[in-house]
Amino acid sequence: MTKTSLIKWLDEPQKHDYRAAESYLSLSFGQRAARNAAEELARAEMSSFAAKDIFRASGLSLLGVSNSHVAKDQARITLGEKLSPLLLFTDKLHGRLIIADGYHRVCAVYKFDEDAMIPCKIV
Repeated sequence: MTKTSLIKWLDEPQKHDYRAAESYLSLSFGQRAARNAAEELARAEMSSFAAKDIFRASGLSLLGVSNSHVAKDQARITLGEKLSPLLLFTDKLHGRLIIADGYHRVCAVYKFDEDAMIPCKIV
């Protein structure tokens, strides 16, 4: 069994993930645009991308295992619990990928297996 096969995922993001994505996106794009993006994400089809590619496209730093949320998600992986897929938003104006929801999860997965394919919705 590979490391990647130990990472379990829910079939769809949880409902509260869309609210979290909307809240996060509203900080940069305003409430109306964030609401529209969250609604688009809810309708989007599932995709998957390698953890390392998500990081490269986002330009974000990897959070350390000392981060309590990352540690919690790593424990969930070890226990075989299912994680919620990521919600990704493409900022076309600035040419970057925004992890609208799931930053801690992708950090936890990356530290476990950087080649792991992560299910997500992307708009």
